[in-house]
Amino acid sequence: MRNVLNTLRVLEEVAARQPVGVGELARILDMPKSSVQRALVTLDEAGWIRPARGEITRWALTTKALAVGSRAGGDLGLRGAALPIMEDLRRRTEETIHLTVPEDGKMVLIERLETDKPVRTNMALGHSLPLHASANGKAVLAHSNPEAIRQLLTDELPRYTDTTITDPGELRAELADIRKRGYAVNRGEWRSDVGAVAAVVLGADEQPIASLSVNIPFSRLTAESEPVFAEAVSAAAAALTARMR
Repeated sequence: MRNVLNTLRVLEEVAARQPVGVGELARILDMPKSSVQRALVTLDEAGWIRPARGEITRWALTTKALAVGSRAGGDLGLRGAALPIMEDLRRRTEETIHLTVPEDGKMVLIERLETDKPVRTNMALGHSLPLHASANGKAVLAHSNPEAIRQLLTDELPRYTDTTITDPGELRAELADIRKRGYAVNRGEWRSDVGAVAAVVLGADEQPIASLSVNIPFSRLTAESEPVFAEAVSAAAAALTARMR
């Protein structure tokens, strides 16, 4: 049983940090390199991971992991409904579009449409984002029940950059502003070079089930572009909400 649990732990860390090597995984998981290597070989043989760019020492998820995870969360229907809306949003903004869902206290990227611009953000499918330090997460948090917010604030909020909101009172005020204006903004709060504008997707019970975001290099998130992105992503999220009801 321990070997199975260790293999699953390795798979989760590959998903979060891909591409990643055995040494880094061993340090993160506090496991012997030999144990991590055995888990990687097992996952590779089962088709869950693959060598990244032909480098055997660095690993990434295969589409098998994404497909199984999506079926487990019922996300294939959401992705199918979202794709034409995401295509239209990409056309309107000419930027990278993300669809994320809340899972285990994080936001998980389940679909991505990339911009044609040479300078762009880059994130692998299956990657997770912190709730308090991403536009996607803050859009969902702002429409979550008070208990979910209280649980998040029980522990100290991690700081990722100089602009990460870690003060509980400041975060609550930010979430109130998001509810009023209808969208969330990430101004380099998770990665200093990345910005995003996001809006929540609500289910039939008015609870958040996903968020859509426009993702750009921070240099392209300006006083002029932000309201344009906000209007476009808010309309797209509203359209997807209507489809999911």
